[in-house]
Amino acid sequence: MATSNISATMKTSPSTPSKNFSYSRFITFTSNNTHSNHLFFIKPSISLRSTRSFHVKNVASDQKLIEPIPQQGVNDIPSSISSDSIASKIKYHAEFTPSFSPEKFEVSKAYFATAQSVRDALIANWNATYDYYDKFNMKQAYYLSMEFLQGRALLNAIGNLELSGPYAEALTKLGHDLENVAKQEPDAALGNGGLGRLASCFLDSLATLNYPAWGYGLRYKYGLFKQNITKDGQEEVAENWLEMGNPWEIVRNDISYPVKFYGKVVAGSDGKKHWIGGEDIKAVAYDVPIPGYRTKTTINLRLWSTKVPSQDFDLSAFNSGDHAKAYEAQTIAEKICYILYPGDDSMEGKILRLKQQYTLCSASLQDIIARFEKRCAGSLNWEEFPEKVAVQMNDTHPTLCIPELMRILIDFKGLSWKQAWEITQRTVAYTNHTVLPEALEKWSYEIMQKLLPRHVEIIELIDEQLLHTIILESGVEDLELLQKKLKEMRILDNFDLPASVLELLFPPEDNSIIDSNEEVSIYDEEEDSIEEAESTDEEKETEGENSWNKTMALFKPDPKGAKVVRMANLCVVGGHAVNGVAEIHSEIVKEEVFNEFFKLWPQKFQNKTNGVTPRRWILFCNPDLSSIISKWTGTEDWVLDTEKLAELRKFADNKDLQNEWRAAKRNNKTKIVSFIKERTGYVVSADAMFDVQVKRIHEYKRQLLNIMGIVYRYKKMKEMSAEERKAKFVPRVCIFGGKAFSTYVQAKRIVKFITDVGATVNHDPEIGDLLKVVFVPDYNVSVAEWLIPASELSQHISTAGMEASGTSNMKFSMNGCVLIGTLDGANVEIREEVGEDNFFLFGARAHEIAELRKERAEGKFVPDPRFEEVKAYIRSGVFGSSNYNDLMGSLEGNEGYGRADYFLVGKDFPSYIECQEKVDEAYRDQKRWTRMSILNTAGSYKFSSDRTIREYAKDIWNINPVDLH
Repeated sequence: MATSNISATMKTSPSTPSKNFSYSRFITFTSNNTHSNHLFFIKPSISLRSTRSFHVKNVASDQKLIEPIPQQGVNDIPSSISSDSIASKIKYHAEFTPSFSPEKFEVSKAYFATAQSVRDALIANWNATYDYYDKFNMKQAYYLSMEFLQGRALLNAIGNLELSGPYAEALTKLGHDLENVAKQEPDAALGNGGLGRLASCFLDSLATLNYPAWGYGLRYKYGLFKQNITKDGQEEVAENWLEMGNPWEIVRNDISYPVKFYGKVVAGSDGKKHWIGGEDIKAVAYDVPIPGYRTKTTINLRLWSTKVPSQDFDLSAFNSGDHAKAYEAQTIAEKICYILYPGDDSMEGKILRLKQQYTLCSASLQDIIARFEKRCAGSLNWEEFPEKVAVQMNDTHPTLCIPELMRILIDFKGLSWKQAWEITQRTVAYTNHTVLPEALEKWSYEIMQKLLPRHVEIIELIDEQLLHTIILESGVEDLELLQKKLKEMRILDNFDLPASVLELLFPPEDNSIIDSNEEVSIYDEEEDSIEEAESTDEEKETEGENSWNKTMALFKPDPKGAKVVRMANLCVVGGHAVNGVAEIHSEIVKEEVFNEFFKLWPQKFQNKTNGVTPRRWILFCNPDLSSIISKWTGTEDWVLDTEKLAELRKFADNKDLQNEWRAAKRNNKTKIVSFIKERTGYVVSADAMFDVQVKRIHEYKRQLLNIMGIVYRYKKMKEMSAEERKAKFVPRVCIFGGKAFSTYVQAKRIVKFITDVGATVNHDPEIGDLLKVVFVPDYNVSVAEWLIPASELSQHISTAGMEASGTSNMKFSMNGCVLIGTLDGANVEIREEVGEDNFFLFGARAHEIAELRKERAEGKFVPDPRFEEVKAYIRSGVFGSSNYNDLMGSLEGNEGYGRADYFLVGKDFPSYIECQEKVDEAYRDQKRWTRMSILNTAGSYKFSSDRTIREYAKDIWNINPVDLH
């Protein structure tokens, strides 16, 4: 690929990068014979010393576009790219890299040709970026994630290249509109929610800030699922994002790695362990270039797809008619990358999920190591590996990186256990994203041992080493306390203690060690009544044996309990850094989730409050607001330096700014009115407040609290006259969006209930535009880019202490949306930055939750009468014939699975509806509301992913930015 002549400098802090970038040029020299065209790809070594004209046939209109090529060398960077030049590139791809028939130049074909023309520029910059990284071998960060929720790439890419205007003009000349062309792009179905969107924001910031980095994920054929909303609620169908191909990806058929499952481990004559037999597949690389903003730096997202070699196709079985057997190996391999998070209720589903995680880890680490070895050339030194490589595990899904890196270093590179362990710990770091006990990933030991036998051996040794560390650090004076520590901290849960650990607890010279597998009688205080007479030798011996049995019983596993591998514990032990993603979350991680680990290794624990990219989430999705911000701050630099957003505080009461601000919000709301009509059929008013809750459907995120508040509002409206309703309530359009996982029954009940409430409320002539309830189907990044700029109130109402951070709350605040929420996740820091008066707060605090649940279990909770009133109203049948007993029943009782209101909807309900009354009051005063809106944008500067990435780079990865000129 053609690249410009590029130099680079290492810097300890980023500076504003160059706006220039290189482009490859495609030139068709046309003779009088229209059938004799010769295409030349001009390489950097060729200088163009004369001016030439060229044209490409316009398949849309047959017109000829003439572009003079100035007298220059291709190594010279052009000062600007003309729309005519871009149009020529688009037409070239329409004709020579077709994905559609040649007869027409319709909008879908225009999208592919446009995307491919942009990709040319990205590949040129990508090649230049990594040529430099390879040449100078600086340290690089590798971000491993099961999800990358990228969203549409076209507008983001040309925006980062600062070519939105020229591309819009070029497409107009070709008979198309950029916005319509961009709509043809499906969202890449590589993620589910905040975890994947965070990863994508991080890649954008890494490229923009010129950090040497790379993302690794899986190339899912169908992603999670496409959500349809029917009369029965949510319906899942396969996502079709790859059906027409993906113009952004580059398949690297020459880059593939073997991945093994099952088999057995044997000791070789060389003394090494060998993992043999089993099932072998191949992971093939697909690369997606990620451009930075105002910089040539273009980093890479490498996605793995799985297959088997052609020789694994059973030709004889096919010819004999057994077609299923013939394709069996290929089917087994390919299904690993079919969908994101396959259902794991079955054994097959669990195995498939574990295969996905190991494929990501194994292929990525093999690739990272191959790149390290290539860059080191003849001076390979494994001790330098952590000085050149940083691996970040985004949640626990990539945990197998730890035993996999150990396996490669020991079994293939010949390192000792001590060397490999030190290298692994210095290389790997872990981001925790949850405090929910059920979400702290655990894997069945039996499944893992069957699927990954060598890794289980390594994990067992890591666990044994951890036990030694804990015992040596804690001592053996208080065995009950030690047992609690070991129970909490072990990687292998519900296992016997290894023999080497028993020797630490009970040295052979002091005790006759009982086999840890023997039956141990549990000491019973009630049956042990030793008389106060002088003991005989035999009695003393019996007493000692009872004491021994009691001590051993402390450390015996539960015979009825499952043996599991605790992945989060392995992450903490195997990495050098553990970070939470918001200040309150990181404190909970230290004080509750991993408290014993924190006391053992306090230096490992950090906070890295999440952030979102201001490019996609203000500049590109909200151009009206962006123009206003640039005008009133006097600069466009806020896009790279969000601290400049704070300048808006000076003008929060300025009448002219407020008028412009309201006009921008109104314009965005008008677009959503059309969008809602198109997606749902409902007609809503742009004069109403747009009240939005869009996120994954989960009980802890409490969409149920929101919809029950709406039901309460609706019931009160029905009890009033028209005049009373108008005086009491501000008109609202309540918008929901998000997917419930396909096997999460309670979440799907919530979706169904929301749609039932909407069907009733939206057709009630008495209520009219005073209240509408809309569930937007198939919520994704592109829908968010429409909804967030139009939102006025956004709900972030999770049970305090349950949400790690949240990132949508940051996007809403950046776009001048006022939040209603609990003191949970990043809400705490957002409220601090935007000001308490500009955030609607309600609900119990995180430190109160445990006591409130205890109070409930003891039968002391007394529900608010308004809460009981709403439940009775729902059960009355007003929202249709569906049975809501299971949904309402989950909020009742004092204990039991699926009952007892674990997420405290009933406890926070009165506080919530009272807070909503304050929202109405504030919204009536539009001057006050607009001021609140402006101050939310002004206070959102902290929540840029640029700030987050700088902190990761400095505190965890130890990498420096590299400016390419």
